[in-house]
Amino acid sequence: MTLIDTHAHLYYDSMYDRLDDVLDDAHRNEVNKIICIGTDVSTSKKSVDIANKYDSVYAAVGVHPHDSKSVEQNYLKHLEELALSSKKVVAVGEIGIDHYRNLSPPDVQKRVMIEQMELAESISLPIIFHNRDADDEILDILKQHSFKKALSHCFSSDINFARQLIDLNILLSFSGNVTFKNSINRSAIQDLDLKDFVLETDCPFLSPQSFRGQPNEPKRVRDIALYLSDFLDIPLEKIAVFADSRPLATSRVAQ
Repeated sequence: MTLIDTHAHLYYDSMYDRLDDVLDDAHRNEVNKIICIGTDVSTSKKSVDIANKYDSVYAAVGVHPHDSKSVEQNYLKHLEELALSSKKVVAVGEIGIDHYRNLSPPDVQKRVMIEQMELAESISLPIIFHNRDADDEILDILKQHSFKKALSHCFSSDINFARQLIDLNILLSFSGNVTFKNSINRSAIQDLDLKDFVLETDCPFLSPQSFRGQPNEPKRVRDIALYLSDFLDIPLEKIAVFADSRPLATSRVAQ
């Protein structure tokens, strides 16, 4: 059995300073492939460097909505160079809109997301997008701008929005938040087909309920899968086959 963590931030000190051990722990828990996600140009470069060093790690390059206010004029050129520098780069992300915190002006978030979607389209890579309290705007952007393939990171909306994304052939991703008490995700995931979602940790954030308060790690994909196996009354192996056979829907990771 192989599990895949489709969204990790391995460059945080809590993991980076002991990355060999973190990856060994992941492998012992059958998490054998990990996508390290950039949130700005600097962390995107770190993600590519990590992916190039470790066989089991892949990378995505992009600017998070929180950081969109700080992009330099030539940021797209830097992201493109990083994306084309290694076959281990499998997506453009983490892009998106966040109206929960609005740490960047809403119009800037939208512009930077669209610019990165256009970059991804031009170099034939999928996108990984962040959406918080921005369902309607995200949906409008996705309908108005082309993309190869897409993954909705840390999905936390309702089943109606889930179905609208699935109708656009967008893959959903669930993290440790699906295990939280009163999680809206549980009502959504009950009505989804296994083929419609994958798993992630978003580490070092969003540890599953049993580990809340502790830094998250890629190995905890297994805990999320075990939780869903019990909640959905489906064998763990079946969860693994569906949730990890189409990571990001990219052939590079699947190889």
